Amino acid sequence: MSKTKLTVLSNGSLKVQGDFEIVDKDGNVYDLGGRELVSLCRCGLSGNKPFCDGSHRNHFEHTAEAFDLPPKK
Repeated sequence: MSKTKLTVLSNGSLKVQGDFEIVDKDGNVYDLGGRELVSLCRCGLSGNKPFCDGSHRNHFEHTAEAFDLPPKK
């Protein structure tokens, strides 16, 4: 598998692909059914959180443009 890549999509989800696992607040691993690509909800409207189900369409606006964070203190 390839390294993990997280893509912030404009007006939508976070696309995660590569070699990764997703865990809940207690450290329990989500069974991803062998998937190497999933989309995570950013809008809070999904009925399948933390995964995106497309509910954001026409309800969420964000232009994804990369920028530099300030130096770590």
